[in-house]
Amino acid sequence: MTEPIIGIIAGAGPFAGLDLATKILEQTDASCDQEYLPMVSVSTPGEIEDRTRYLLGESEENPAYALAKNFLDLQTMNAKVIGMPCNTAHAAPILEVFHQEIAPHAKSARYLDMIQETVNFIGSECPTVKNIGILSTLGTWKAGFYSELLEPEGYNTLVLDESQQTRIHEGALFHKLHGIKVQANPVTETARNILLEGVESLQKMNADAVILGCTEIPIGIPERKIGSTFIIDPGLILARALIRETAPEKLLPWNWNN
Repeated sequence: MTEPIIGIIAGAGPFAGLDLATKILEQTDASCDQEYLPMVSVSTPGEIEDRTRYLLGESEENPAYALAKNFLDLQTMNAKVIGMPCNTAHAAPILEVFHQEIAPHAKSARYLDMIQETVNFIGSECPTVKNIGILSTLGTWKAGFYSELLEPEGYNTLVLDESQQTRIHEGALFHKLHGIKVQANPVTETARNILLEGVESLQKMNADAVILGCTEIPIGIPERKIGSTFIIDPGLILARALIRETAPEKLLPWNWNN
């Protein structure tokens, strides 16, 4: 039996798309090449406007249209379950248009929402957590969609102030010399230290868990726990969800220590 094909919208950003593919492999129970799951990806970063620039009003080009085209291209490649490893693209002004664009044409493929999967994961794997910090891009910080989903479930959400958040965005992610968007393999010590400062600030606010709310951040913070704080990686959660939806028997058991 051939498993359904997993599709990855991989260009937002390119390193995040590659990271998701790697995590799908790492979370698959396989002992030889032939036991891994079929995947296809589309990465057209030059066609996808920066999500934060759009959300901050610095661009009028909604990246939703290019992302929707990627989804439909993956469908023509016979992908059955498709994920998009970009937190900021799940802000309502982008995601709503994305769904409007794909709805009339999504016949054989379906979309798996990374943000909702993350909320579900916290409920099942972090039952003692109450205070959740969010480390993200400026766009995700401004959109506030994690708080909108988590707070009705009884969680307290914690965010950095604007100056701290700007340091994460401009220093760790987008800096022209040491940002992860520029240098991801390996991540620079400067970028990692800025991210760890953000985690520490959220820990001082009594965060039980910290969501790495930009899919490039886990490249710089691969740990699953820092001290007693759970580190939540939405890209890893999406990888596991895509396996679950295509070949659940091949999903490795969850382990906070790996």
